[in-house]
Amino acid sequence: MARMVQAPPDTAAIPTRTKPTRTWLVLLAACAGQFLVVLDVSVVNVALPSMRTGLGMTPTGLQWVVNAYSIAYAGFMLLGGRAGDLFGRKRMFLVGLGLFTAASLAGGLAQEGWQLLLARGVQGLGAAVLAPSTLTILTAAVPEGAARTRAIGTWAAVGAGGGAAGGLVGGVLTDTLSWRWVLLINVPVGALVLTGATLWITESRAATRNRLDLPGAVAVTGGLAVLAYGIVQTEQSGWTAPGTLAPLLGGLALLGAFLAVEARAAAPLMPLRLLRIRAVSSANVVMFACGSATFCTWYFMTLYAQNVLGYTPLGAGLALIPSSLSIVLGAKIAPRLMPVTGTRNLTVIGVLIAAAGFGWQSTMHAHDPYWMSILVPGVLMMTGAGLATTPLASLATSGAAPGEAGLVSGLINTSRTMGGALGLAILSTVATARTGDSLTPEALTEGYALAFRTGGFVLLASTVVALVWLPRSAKR
Repeated sequence: MARMVQAPPDTAAIPTRTKPTRTWLVLLAACAGQFLVVLDVSVVNVALPSMRTGLGMTPTGLQWVVNAYSIAYAGFMLLGGRAGDLFGRKRMFLVGLGLFTAASLAGGLAQEGWQLLLARGVQGLGAAVLAPSTLTILTAAVPEGAARTRAIGTWAAVGAGGGAAGGLVGGVLTDTLSWRWVLLINVPVGALVLTGATLWITESRAATRNRLDLPGAVAVTGGLAVLAYGIVQTEQSGWTAPGTLAPLLGGLALLGAFLAVEARAAAPLMPLRLLRIRAVSSANVVMFACGSATFCTWYFMTLYAQNVLGYTPLGAGLALIPSSLSIVLGAKIAPRLMPVTGTRNLTVIGVLIAAAGFGWQSTMHAHDPYWMSILVPGVLMMTGAGLATTPLASLATSGAAPGEAGLVSGLINTSRTMGGALGLAILSTVATARTGDSLTPEALTEGYALAFRTGGFVLLASTVVALVWLPRSAKR
């Protein structure tokens, strides 16, 4: 990793020369924060049956253990990214991580289902403040070029590893201790990262100290949250039910109001001119589409392993280790391949590999051997996802001014998370429609297979968008 260089013009009080060791420590703290954020999207999956038994939750309530986190995470992401630009990236990193850690403690100690759901929502809020700062701190600490590309590759690999490790970590903790420890484990880790971040990270913020665009923040946060709620409702109520249509239309109306506010605001939360930057807009659209499919991978594979193949939570986590390592490997080798293939071409290659894995997974049966039903397709899906994430993040963050780095970081994270929330709701509806009322292994497998087949078609469509719209390479 190259040493830090003179601070970019949007930052304050960053030393002009810093030891390479200090840069590695900053990278370590930023990546650790990102790992925790992504880990908590997936770590609860294998613990859901135990949570239901322990707190007497209904199936609908159990679904909200995942969705409360994802909706709050996606809904507040843009606000978190802009707050980092205005009030300080280090400050928002510490605030977000502190909130996330405290909510993890509350969730682990919950005695009622509503307490757990509330804690998960607050966790998501903390993650939304924390996540944009992790990437912004990293890009501020490392000069643009090959060194930054490698750093982004490490960040993407760690984030991918967080999502991949969720099944294994959740399985180990649930089987050996209790479901509560899938949340409580964040407390000592969060405290350790807070200490390191306080010592190693230097404060930075945008040079122009505009006020936070509160009307825009309320509109976009409310719009994304209400829209995500409507998407989640489709699984149990269908797309045409009043309880689904009302939040869907309300969310779209709020997002329309957000665009109207931003067009007139003196200091908008998200300057609409950013969407006219090809690298920013195209990378976010492709990330949204890819996230809508890949976000669901471990969710369905975990259900398949436990509900169909009869694995224990720990067994399901162990079964996903190869795919967990594959996504980390893909994200780590991507920076080395980008100069050879080009940023756009590597994105397309990665998405096509993932689509091949989805196609393979869609052929699964109720009694397939492990290598055929989980191992090979899982490795393909996650290697491709890892290869695509780094170039997309590099493109998105290269297309904006340094003073808007936090906003652009929040935007790319929002695209991935909102795509995942949408994809999970739609693919769950697809799987449920195919399965019907039957809970036999064969019926469940047919539903899961159709979900993967649908996700594969989404990925194929996203390659067309990438080829037509993405720039060839990140801005240098």
